[in-house]
Amino acid sequence: MLVVGAGLAGLASAMFLAQRGVDVLLVERRSGTSLFPRAVGQNQRTMELLGFGGLAGDVPTLTPSLAKFRVRIAASLPGPTFHEEVSETDTTDLSALSPARLGTAGQDKLEPLLRRRAEDLGAELRFDTELVSFSQDDDGVTAMLSGRRDGQMSQVRSDYLVAADGNRSDVREALGVDRHGPGSLGYNVSIIFDADLGDLVDPEPPTLHVLHNEQANGVFITVDHAIDRHLYSVGYDPAAGQSLEDFTTERCTELIRLITELPDLRPEIRAVRPWEMAASVADRFRVGRVLLAGDAAKVTPPSGGFGGNTAIGDAYDLAWKLAAVLGSTAGTALLDTYDAERRPVAERVVAEALRLAGSRGPASATEDSEDPADEQISDQKRAVELTLGFRYRSASVLATDDDPADTEDPYRPTGRPGFRAPHVWLRCNGERLSTVDLFGHGFVLLSGAEGGFWTGVADGVAARLGITVRTHTIGDDLADTEGEFLARYGIGASGVSLVRPDGVVAWRTAEAPSDPAQVLLGALTTALAR
Repeated sequence: MLVVGAGLAGLASAMFLAQRGVDVLLVERRSGTSLFPRAVGQNQRTMELLGFGGLAGDVPTLTPSLAKFRVRIAASLPGPTFHEEVSETDTTDLSALSPARLGTAGQDKLEPLLRRRAEDLGAELRFDTELVSFSQDDDGVTAMLSGRRDGQMSQVRSDYLVAADGNRSDVREALGVDRHGPGSLGYNVSIIFDADLGDLVDPEPPTLHVLHNEQANGVFITVDHAIDRHLYSVGYDPAAGQSLEDFTTERCTELIRLITELPDLRPEIRAVRPWEMAASVADRFRVGRVLLAGDAAKVTPPSGGFGGNTAIGDAYDLAWKLAAVLGSTAGTALLDTYDAERRPVAERVVAEALRLAGSRGPASATEDSEDPADEQISDQKRAVELTLGFRYRSASVLATDDDPADTEDPYRPTGRPGFRAPHVWLRCNGERLSTVDLFGHGFVLLSGAEGGFWTGVADGVAARLGITVRTHTIGDDLADTEGEFLARYGIGASGVSLVRPDGVVAWRTAEAPSDPAQVLLGALTTALAR
C-alpha cells in the first residue's frame, strides 16, 4: 500500500493500515512533520478512533472539569476588544456521549505521535521523497519516486494509492478530479516566533485573537506558554503583487511589533509557512485504485476545527475497508462506500465551517447577538451532531427506515443502522467499560440478555465467511448497570446489533428472526460487499 503525504490523513492512514497487517510505504516531500500547530484539538469521535489505533493514551486531553476557550476580536493584542466569545465545555457532561475525552494536541504534537506509532507497527515512512508520477491498471498502481536530496529515482508497485497530499494535491490534479465549493478564500502566511510577551498573553483561558486593522488582518495564538512560543497568521494578496517572498525576517518582525504594540521587541522567527484558506470538496473520493483523503479530498476553513478531525476519520474509514479488501474478506465494491459515506460528511463540515467563519468576520466584530448564549449552545449542538451524530448511507449499511435526517442528537441515540453505535456504560468483572471499548478491530455483535444463542450463530456464519465476529451478550458477560442498552440500541431482549469495525451500526433486528443464521449471513455479506 502506498500513501502519499505525511499530514494527519497520511500518517493516520499508515498507522491504521499497519495495525491491520497491511504493508505500508508512506512518502513525503518534506523533511519531517509539521512545526505548525494548524489543526488543534481532537473531538471525541477522533479520540475514539485514535483509541482504536492504540494512540489515544498519548494525546493530551482536557481535564474532567469546565474548560474554556476564548475568541477575541480586536485591532491588536493590547488594544480594546471589539467582540468576545467564550465557549465553555463541561467535560463531565461529555461522558454521556463517549468514554473518550477531548484531545488538545496541535498538529505539531499529534503528527510525531502518529509517525512513531505507525513505524512501531511496521509502516515504512520515507521523508524527503517525492511522488513524480503514477499510473494504474486493473491489478495495481505503479509509482515513480524521487529522493529530494540525492535525486535518486525508484519505482514501486502497490495495490492501491492513498492520496493524502494536501489541498493542492498533485495526485488529484493528475486524476482530473474537479472540486466544487467557494474555492479560495484568501492567502495567508503563518509565522512561528518566540518572544516574552508578558501580560499581553494569558494562559487562562486559551485565547484566539482575531485581529482586524488596516495594516495586519490576521489571527494570533500562543502555541506554548512554557517556552513563549506564538503563532501569528496574516493574509496577503497575490493579485496586489504581494507574495511569500515579501515576508522576510525584517517584515515578520515589523508585523509582530505592530500587533503587540512593542516597537523594540526582538522576536526570534522560528518558521514561516504559506497556506491558503479555502473551502471545497472533490467531486469524487475514489478513482479506480486511488483514494483521496484529508485535504486532498476536501479543504475547509479552520473555524470549528473540523479539518484535522475529518482527515483522521477519512483515514480510519479507508484503512478498515482497504484491509478487508486486501485480506479477501470483503468485495472490492466496499471501497465505493468510502466515497458514499465520507463525501457527505465533508460537505456538511465544510458548510458548517463556512458558517462559523462568517460569524467571525469584520462585519460581525461590532455586532451584538440578541442572545449570544443561545448562539453558543446552537454552535455546540451542531458540532456534536456533526462529529458524533453523523449518519452514513451506503451499500454497507442495511437501513430499514426512510428518515431523511443526516444527523441525530447523540444525547438521544437511536441505534439505527448508519449511525455511530451508542455509548453505554457497562461493567465486566468489576471494571467499568463502554460499548465503544468493544469496537475498533472487527465486526461485533451485541445482543440483549436473551440473545446468548447469537454467539453460536455468529461463530458458524463467521467461519463460513472466513472472518471473525466477536459477540457480547449484554446482561450476561457484560452487565448493563444503568439499564440503557436496549433502549439506546433500539433492540429487544433477543435482538441484536451488528457493529462495523468503525463503530457504526451496519444492521440490527429488534427480536430474533425465525432463521437467525441466514439473516446474519445476509447482513454480513451485504456489509462486506461480498
